[in-house]
Formats: sequence, C-alpha cells, structure tokens
Amino acid sequence: MKLAQLHQDNASRLLIQTLQRIEGAYAPATIRAFKADFNTFIIYCHEHQTVPLPSQPFVVSNYIDSLSDGKFTSAYIRQILVSISTIHKLNRLEDPTKDCDVQLAIRRMHRKLGRSSKQVMGINRDVLNKMLKSTDDSLRGIRDRALLLVAYDTLCRRSGIVDLLIDDIKFILSENGKNKLISIKLRKSKTDQQCQEKWLHLSLSATAAAEEWLAKSEIHSGPIFRGINRANQISGNLGAGQIPRIYKKLAKKANLDCATIKNISGHSMRVGAAQDLVREGASMPVIMNRGRWSKTDTVMRYVEQM
Repeated sequence: MKLAQLHQDNASRLLIQTLQRIEGAYAPATIRAFKADFNTFIIYCHEHQTVPLPSQPFVVSNYIDSLSDGKFTSAYIRQILVSISTIHKLNRLEDPTKDCDVQLAIRRMHRKLGRSSKQVMGINRDVLNKMLKSTDDSLRGIRDRALLLVAYDTLCRRSGIVDLLIDDIKFILSENGKNKLISIKLRKSKTDQQCQEKWLHLSLSATAAAEEWLAKSEIHSGPIFRGINRANQISGNLGAGQIPRIYKKLAKKANLDCATIKNISGHSMRVGAAQDLVREGASMPVIMNRGRWSKTDTVMRYVEQM
C-alpha cells in the first residue's frame, strides 16, 4: 500500500508540474478538465495499486470498462481518455490509449452506451422571445436582454460572451444605410486559440439592447457584461459559469417546462441559433462561418434534433 501511495504522490506532483507548464497554451477550461480527469484516474490507480503515470494499457482498458456502467456518457468517457492521452504525451511518455486493448475497450463502451452525446436544449428564436418577455426594466433585466440577444446573434460560447470587451466595439452602417449597427471583435475562441480575431455583427434589436445596457450601466471599458449583486449594483466581471444559470433563471421566469429548463446549458444559444439558420435555408458554409465551426459533423450534431 505504501508503494501505491508513492505512485499516487509522484503522479500528482508530475501532473501539477505539467499543468503549470502548459498554462497559456491551452484554454483554462481545457486545463481544468485535464486536472479533474487525470486526478480521478490517479485515484482509480491508487485503489487498484497500479501506476498512473506512465500507465499500462491494461489499466486504461479496465478503467474504461469500470466507467461504462451507465453512470457516464460515452462522450464524457472519451473526454477522460483525451486527458489521459494528453498528459502522457506532454511528458513524452508512450500513449497507452493507442494500444489495441484500449481500442477494444472503447469499442465495447460504444456498443454498450452508444456514441451520441446528450443534446442540450436549443434556445431558438421562439424560446428566445419568451425569455426576452420575462425580463423587466431593472438594471438586471436590461443586462439580461442584451446578453440574450448578443449571445443569439454572435453564436458565442459562454466563455466568448464574458470575454467580449467594450473596447472592441465599432459601429457600421446597415445594408440600407439607415441604421448604425454594432460589430464586436471576438479576440479568440475555442477554435481560434491563436487569436486570429473575428468581427461579430449584431442585428438592430441586439444593437439597441446592447446600447441601452451600456448607457444604464455607465461602464465605458473592459468586459461588456458584468455581474449584478442583490442591491442591483454592478459587482464586477461575469463568470462563464454564470451564463447557463442566467439562461435557466430566465427560462423559469418565462414558464418554460421543467424538462426544457433542465436541458439548457451554456451551449443552448449556439444550438438554437444554428437550428434557426438551417430552418431559414442557410448553407452549411454560412452556418459554419457564423458559428466558427471547423467540422461539419459538429454542426450536424447541433441540428439533428430539430
């Protein structure tokens, strides 16, 4: 047992060093996933008195079998395997997930659980309008309206929404030349970690909502969207984890059914907007450009349950 504890301590120490080394090279959420997934694997190895780093293929194969008892989705198990694989490769260790026995365990897992991941509820235009009607004219209500409309127009992930800056706003004329519309520069996203940047264009309604929020909040620089405390005062930056909570709260106020509210996530706005684009007859290249997707199969997963 002392040897197993030594292996656990060594792996934990090496994991910490690895995560420190890759900071800035990966998105913070990705690093958090690496940490959580591999720490869970370390605990499993400790319980079975095996070495987590470097790990042997039979250990990973058995780990997959243990995770395939129905408590987890196949998508989540694949995420765990990516974390195990990445931590090994970052330490120049042989990747155990490439072994044929591990690949067989993955096939068993897929046959048992299926390959499809749980689809989140899409906030399409109809649902969005119901949520907008549930807002009031308080500072929080004004912020929430702007948040909903900007998120829908830009198809931003929750991390992208909270990273949008006032400093990156510019105004452009609409196609008819009668209205000024807001464009916001997206500095980076999940599929653009090299910060190539992209301009996101808002509709007339989203522009009006964003302008109202900025005027009422009296903020002139930094993040566009901020937290609001119980005293109805701006309290600082809005965390990415708060985005789905805001969506769910507004969905509840809009009297949406419990099943719908339960399946709303930080991706719901992207899913719903993509589904609306399909309904409107937009081509695949147009949809991929709007949502900044690099693979068509990702888009197809979003719209398959319309």
